[in-house]
Amino acid sequence: MSNSFEQMSTSSYNTQSSSIKRLMREAIELKEPTELFYCQPIENNLYEWHFTIRGPKDTEFEHGIYHGRILLPVEYPMKPPSIIFLTASGRFKINEKICLSISGHHAETWTPTWGIRTALLAIIGFMETPGEGAIGSLDYTPDERRILAKRSQSYVCPTCGIANSQLLLPLSEKSIDIQKQAKELANQISFQKNFETTSNNKLVVKSSLNSSELRSNSSNQILVLNENNFNNNLFNFVIYVCCIIFLFLFLRRLFLIFGNSQSFPSSFTDF
Repeated sequence: MSNSFEQMSTSSYNTQSSSIKRLMREAIELKEPTELFYCQPIENNLYEWHFTIRGPKDTEFEHGIYHGRILLPVEYPMKPPSIIFLTASGRFKINEKICLSISGHHAETWTPTWGIRTALLAIIGFMETPGEGAIGSLDYTPDERRILAKRSQSYVCPTCGIANSQLLLPLSEKSIDIQKQAKELANQISFQKNFETTSNNKLVVKSSLNSSELRSNSSNQILVLNENNFNNNLFNFVIYVCCIIFLFLFLRRLFLIFGNSQSFPSSFTDF
């Protein structure tokens, strides 16, 4: 997997396509492995990437290194990727598309400004969240997950041919900040998904964010609410104008029908 992008021939792709340009740029940006993740397209297929991530620190996944696939639609980045784990973790099922706010199961919460790096960080952040019966999720016990975490290091992907333990850089202190980013990103994405859920035309907010994170997102909430209010007011105004026009045409029609059938005195016409 380390040389897949360099070996890939792009002659079979339309290099003028915005999707291809985006994928090639991301492949170059992610070509070097990091302490927490590594991801590259497989040879001869720019729309299938293989990723390797390290489990979040201070969790039952801490010693785990997990491998999987990212399947990108031809409409990427306008549509989200699908994510499939190949390494058992006790959090996500293997060989099945998982359901996350950044995956193909939730196109309504995806935004083109996100990318593959965003998806990788979000996956790391989501690992320590409960599965709650979501598609492709599991809720193994912490002990079971610790056992799977140790086993995961020796996993060798049939496509990549490299053991998980050889794909990432050794941990250092700077990885702590990146893991914090991953957790915060997962919280923000989860908050956005739940904030956009509606019931009876009312916004329903369910969030696991703490008070400081909620305050940091308050400005975004106000913008969303103001936008919704503007859209509602605009819709009501259009309905009002349509009613006025309809009433005017109706009255004009009545005047033409009954006005022409009524005879007027000659004195009025002479005047």
